[in-house]
Amino acid sequence: MSLSPFSPLSGAHRNRVAGGALALALVTVLGVSVYGTADGSGGSGPDVVSPAGTDGGRLPIVDSDAAPWPQDGQTAVALEGSGPVGTRGEQRPVPIASLTKVMTAHVILEEHPLRPGEPGPAIEADRQASYEVGVGGESTVPLQAGRRYSQRQLLEMLLIPSGNNVARLLARWDSGSQEAFAEKMRRTAARLGMKHSTYTGASGIEATTTSTASDQLALARKAMKNPVFRDIVGTRSVTIPGVGPITNTNPLLDTPGVVGIKTGSSTPAGGNLLWACEVRVGDTTRLLVGAVLHQRANTTPGEGLRAAVDSSRRLIEGLRAGLTREG
Repeated sequence: MSLSPFSPLSGAHRNRVAGGALALALVTVLGVSVYGTADGSGGSGPDVVSPAGTDGGRLPIVDSDAAPWPQDGQTAVALEGSGPVGTRGEQRPVPIASLTKVMTAHVILEEHPLRPGEPGPAIEADRQASYEVGVGGESTVPLQAGRRYSQRQLLEMLLIPSGNNVARLLARWDSGSQEAFAEKMRRTAARLGMKHSTYTGASGIEATTTSTASDQLALARKAMKNPVFRDIVGTRSVTIPGVGPITNTNPLLDTPGVVGIKTGSSTPAGGNLLWACEVRVGDTTRLLVGAVLHQRANTTPGEGLRAAVDSSRRLIEGLRAGLTREG
């Protein structure tokens, strides 16, 4: 799987024109235009920011009230090369469950970079990782104590079937303890400007790991720039020697154009989903990235995840249909 390169986020004239074309496409389809200043300080609608442009720094942007936003929880969407599309819902910290693993993978790949196709170092599964396979109420992968797996394989087992024991193993391998690794996660979040995020573990099983849709969107956009991460989260299934076939927990990958990225669900968190979808804007392919959090919280993880997937699919299809029609 491959993606077209992202357009640079600069003030160049080419990007201003592309950003303006996108905004006009969305306005044409949804029938309502709202204006905002280029820095996002003005205009109507909740937290909607226009791309930089001409005409006194003001461009028509999509009316967030007209988009098919989820009615539950909180959502944030951005289009690479044009910036934020908008947000919906109160952006307050909520549990994010296994979305936590996006940060885990991001930190691991920052500390131990891999090239596409490179397996990376061999990492031995310890007794704790093997013991945790039998822990109830968690998503785990059947690791065998003493067996060595490549870094790439462990990242696949982390992100595709969402192995909690794999997350903690990677944390111990990198930092010696999960607590020390969580401190790295918090420092990374601070560097990314994720001011409303708190990481207390590598797996997301802890309800004390919280974030907002806007913060998770910032992380997703950063993580998807890494080709190894991007390839793994777009993989539907893979076979790991000694483990067998593993299948992606993200049913949204069946939606045309969707190329990742991660699910997360629990009773307190509800359903959470980070997604990325390739869309056509004029003659270019760009990445539409979204974060949908806290869907049907305090029900069941399955019910929450179904709600997150369904609402995300509707939002993607609504926005992409307009862009495709304009292109």
